[in-house]
Amino acid sequence: MASLEGKTAIITGAASGIGRAAAKLFSAAGATVVLADVSDKVNETLDMVTAAGGRGVAIVGDVATPDVINKAIEAAEMLGGVDVMFANAGVSGGLPGLFELTAEHWNEVLRINTVGVFLAVQAAARLMVANGKGSIICTASVAGIRSGAGGMPYSASKAGVISIVQTAANQLAGTGVRINAVCPGLTETGMTQYVFDRARERGTEGKIGQLNPLRRGAVPEEIAQVALFLASDDASYVNGQAIAVDGGLSSSHPVVPGKMA
Repeated sequence: MASLEGKTAIITGAASGIGRAAAKLFSAAGATVVLADVSDKVNETLDMVTAAGGRGVAIVGDVATPDVINKAIEAAEMLGGVDVMFANAGVSGGLPGLFELTAEHWNEVLRINTVGVFLAVQAAARLMVANGKGSIICTASVAGIRSGAGGMPYSASKAGVISIVQTAANQLAGTGVRINAVCPGLTETGMTQYVFDRARERGTEGKIGQLNPLRRGAVPEEIAQVALFLASDDASYVNGQAIAVDGGLSSSHPVVPGKMA
């Protein structure tokens, strides 16, 4: 396992799914964790961390607002500094069609998924630059790479996250601060639970993930493991990347398996 010994990591969206898995994994790797989420279930995540011998604090609030991000930063500084920021919080926004979308819905999805990430990146980078080191990880999605993995506002918001990572990496050139994105494919989290539950009810669970070469969906720990690598010094030369963790889904254009025409 990659080591985060002696480091302090902020994880947003830590009440469930990938964020909860990352909280437990980062703590097991030696990090003190600051966990933030709009859901008070983030306290349950902290309980899991401390029950396993870890150390951290939980903050309940909207992480797409400067006030809550600043609270997380302040908490991390009190615990030793800001070594890692995992800007993971996000919403799916459902699957509204082009003509059913409203500006209000669009703006809310981008506020949480893209503006929230920007605020976390900006706040963490300020301190990391002063220290001459740090790792920022953002949760994007394969939906941000190309169409077919999410609704329009969700996909646009995650493409925005990838762009934030790429442009920030260059704006932070020479500072010692790294920033990367993980781009999950279909992963069983609270956001996607209905897909998995519906398939199980229908007896079609075996079809989940059938379009990727591994022929299955992911569990949150598999995404969190990649985030842990990026957070650690093992990834010291990885910067400005959007890494697909999708079972191979994004490696291909849509085809009928076994046929090329």
